[in-house]
Amino acid sequence: MGHPQNLTASRRAFLGFAAGGLALAGTSGQARAENVKTSAKIVILGAGAAGTALANRLADRLDGARITLVDGRKRHLYQPGFTLIGAGLKPANYSVSTTAQWLPRGIDWVDESAANIDPEARTVTTRGGKKLSYDFLVLATGLKLDWGAIEGFSLDMVGTNGLAAVYAGPEYAAKSWQAMDRFTDEGGIGLFTRPATEMKCAGAPLKYTFLTEDYATRKGSRGRIEINYAAHSGSLFSVPIVNEKVRMLFEQRGIDIAYDRVLKAIDPGRRIATFASPEGDVEMPYDFTNVIPPMVAPDVVRDSPLAVQSGQWLDQGWADVDKSTMRHIRYPEIFAIGDIAGVPKGKTAASVKWQVPVAEDHIVADITGTLSPAIYNGYTSCPMITRIGRAMLVEFDYDNNLTPSFPGVIAPLEELWVSWLMKEIALKATYNAMLRGKA
Repeated sequence: MGHPQNLTASRRAFLGFAAGGLALAGTSGQARAENVKTSAKIVILGAGAAGTALANRLADRLDGARITLVDGRKRHLYQPGFTLIGAGLKPANYSVSTTAQWLPRGIDWVDESAANIDPEARTVTTRGGKKLSYDFLVLATGLKLDWGAIEGFSLDMVGTNGLAAVYAGPEYAAKSWQAMDRFTDEGGIGLFTRPATEMKCAGAPLKYTFLTEDYATRKGSRGRIEINYAAHSGSLFSVPIVNEKVRMLFEQRGIDIAYDRVLKAIDPGRRIATFASPEGDVEMPYDFTNVIPPMVAPDVVRDSPLAVQSGQWLDQGWADVDKSTMRHIRYPEIFAIGDIAGVPKGKTAASVKWQVPVAEDHIVADITGTLSPAIYNGYTSCPMITRIGRAMLVEFDYDNNLTPSFPGVIAPLEELWVSWLMKEIALKATYNAMLRGKA
């Protein structure tokens, strides 16, 4: 361990560095072009991270545009905080704010869900029957957690009988912590999984496994606990070098891996989980498990002509967009950003930060009759928590290349306290700046 004075100095240096980085995030990292005058009608479906960030950037960039945001949710949820809530490190309200507080002045907020998209007529119909026409449409709907696909499970079970569901929302994450806390006191079998679909923050299931093991170790109950991870495929993570690092850490910490197992049913009474596998259905026992359902596109996109038409994602319904420009393959006036986008990587808040300016720039270029060189390279970031106070800041692109933001400062595959601080302290402030269109 380093000398205490050196550690104090390095912590002080990091906090100064983080503050400087956040100050830069609070103002745009590049000079903004002059406002563009236009009467274009722009409809954005979804007021999550992607939709809100884009609405703010377009409101700042365009003069005279009619920007309409369609979303019935009154709450805005900071989803990167769910794992921290599920580990007892933050209260449920840590992730909760209001949709209204992040929206720019001058836009129209239709506070109901979209029910139908007609890309030929260029209209969106809301559940309340409002018909909105558009010149540009941006899909930022997020995704749907398909809880009904897990037989025997319902959300009212969370927090009881050893059942957790961190992805379900802040209140459910808090109930998940109660179940995890009891389990790491009492002991037994912990069973962790992930779905076979594309999913938001694919590192989160691994983080929660690591955190549960760490709590048991800290409490002195690790010897009474068996931890099993059921991987949906033949690997733990899509980036090979990260997969190998996680596999090694699991081995070091006594976490057993079962490959090619996809959760399909839960029997809470018997505390048995049933998995599909190449050999047929397999049952695995648990005393504590974090249920993560398949993730698919919301029906309004999945059932529309905008969904992918072929390939591996056909049944998941993601928006069929060019992976570099976020522009729809068949309807050039439509873009998709965030979780709904049918791109090989990018279902994280950090990806949104890089996707939004690309969509913005292409929309403005279309309005001005120019071409935009902006592209999204698949940048995805995962602060992989490996224990309380330690994390790996894993960043990568479409080609699985590691793309560290702080080369020489933060080693991407080392368990560091500085990476932990980025997750626990710096990330939310940067996220909020992104929502405002300033990062």
